[in-house]
Amino acid sequence: MLKKILTLSLLALLSAKSAANADQDLSEIIEQHWQFATQEKVFFRTDPDGWKPNGKLAEFSPKAIKRREDYNSKVLAQLNELDPNKLSTEQLMNYRLFKYERETEASSYRYQDKYFPINFLSGWHTYFAEAPANMAFLNNSDYDNFLISLDDYPRFNQENINLMKAGVAAGYVHYCESFKNYHQTISKHIVEDAKTSALYEPFTRYPAKFTAQQKAQYSQQAASLIAEKVIPAYQDFYDFFVNEYMPNCRQKAGIVSVKGGVNYYKYAANYYTTTDATPKEIHELGLREVKRIYLEMQAIIDQVGFKGSTPENRYAEFLNFLATDPQFYGASPQDVLEKTAFITQKMYGKLPSFFGHLPRNTFAIKGSATRGAFYMPPPDNRSPGTYFLTSVPSQQPLYNLEALSLHEAVPGHHLQNAIAMELNVPNFRRTLSHSAFGEGWGLYSERLGKEAGFYEDPYSDFGRLGYEMWRAVRLVVDTGIHAFGWSRQQANDYLSKYTALTEKSVSDQIDRYISWPGQALSYKMGEIKIRELRAKAEAKLGAKFDIRSFHDTVIGQGSLPMAVLEDVINDWIALQQSL
Repeated sequence: MLKKILTLSLLALLSAKSAANADQDLSEIIEQHWQFATQEKVFFRTDPDGWKPNGKLAEFSPKAIKRREDYNSKVLAQLNELDPNKLSTEQLMNYRLFKYERETEASSYRYQDKYFPINFLSGWHTYFAEAPANMAFLNNSDYDNFLISLDDYPRFNQENINLMKAGVAAGYVHYCESFKNYHQTISKHIVEDAKTSALYEPFTRYPAKFTAQQKAQYSQQAASLIAEKVIPAYQDFYDFFVNEYMPNCRQKAGIVSVKGGVNYYKYAANYYTTTDATPKEIHELGLREVKRIYLEMQAIIDQVGFKGSTPENRYAEFLNFLATDPQFYGASPQDVLEKTAFITQKMYGKLPSFFGHLPRNTFAIKGSATRGAFYMPPPDNRSPGTYFLTSVPSQQPLYNLEALSLHEAVPGHHLQNAIAMELNVPNFRRTLSHSAFGEGWGLYSERLGKEAGFYEDPYSDFGRLGYEMWRAVRLVVDTGIHAFGWSRQQANDYLSKYTALTEKSVSDQIDRYISWPGQALSYKMGEIKIRELRAKAEAKLGAKFDIRSFHDTVIGQGSLPMAVLEDVINDWIALQQSL
């Protein structure tokens, strides 16, 4: 008996040692990868709005891209040598997420992503110009590193131009109609006086501890670099775009019109939704959601007593009423911002009823966004996140403001991102950004507002449904354009029919979907999955269901693919049942 006990003890000791070794091996692989990514300054699947220039910029030469591809293949080979059965529970989650990302990155090198470093909303040139105003400049290193970025921009700019040139040669170019005015996003940064450049903004504000001499020196260096290097680089991009790129733009809206486009769209849909749903399945789901939401919107039109000229015209006339009646618009930009701040502060007071854990970091609210409303996460916890919105009253209806603010700030993007950045997990998980998870959570947060006492005004509730309808329509038009041959006008007409967006907004949105295949699918696909998981948890747990614990579990692991999120919630349900 003693011999048997000793044998079992030895086996247990060896098993524990084996698990510890496997955990350590995985930690080393992940940490080495993080060091490589930090050196490369390219972090796969992070929020592009979170990118901040910091010293030498990333390289996008063919050699650099091949270097990253080869390293990723090496890491996958290392992962394949690990036995996941020997990992601890905590490390098993790291392994699953890390391997999923490396496999997806491997797929990305086989497709045409690199030829599209710009889309209708943004590009490397806009991210570079807009980032400094939302960065922390607190010491000499911050300014020194940014000067290095300014000095390196011409090389960075040219490498991206070269990718677009390669795209032209291979036939992977953007749709003509969508990009006819895109040159304006470049020319706005070609200024005569460097001190009026957006890139000079950090040199208009210095820490109090800086001496007058330091300030003068930094300002002079920045002005010289912007004038002599950055602005000429923007001019180079402008000239290439106008003279070489646009004459070769593609004539059809859908990505399927280019060689390999069918497979590329399937890849893009999978990348952004983190599901295996086919374009046909997504399209049909969108049609069902549009029909459901439309009926709910009609019920609110009944509730407020809007008649319309005829039953057939009533919906369109109600949308026009919302778009034109002064009662639905703020008195001034400041009025819009103040109403926004009130909504977010009101939600802050409600958060403890829905979440057990809240983050430390805060967010700022800023108007004058160049591309509508969006949330910009901070690069670190030295600065807050930023919720941008269009504060021009005519462009920001008040009936949308509650849903918009809950989505972009709290409990939406800011809350989810801030919690992720404070997790005690490997670095790659803090900044990981799956579009279906993040945008799905943002859309779920809009609906959560009803439980928190928002949307008491039926017009505001209609605005919430309008936003949900907008995301449902995306499932239809994105797949329609890129999988089923819809024209730009056909997509415009469909979006116009079901949403209260202005004519310009409709056009801009369709151009966004045309230039960014698959991304628009992520909102509804993610939200539907989160709602499905909550319904499942409520049904299985009954009185044991705790909304605070459920929400903490959903966003408490950082950004997850949908299949992993489902496993996490299933495990949580089983744990709650056992208590």
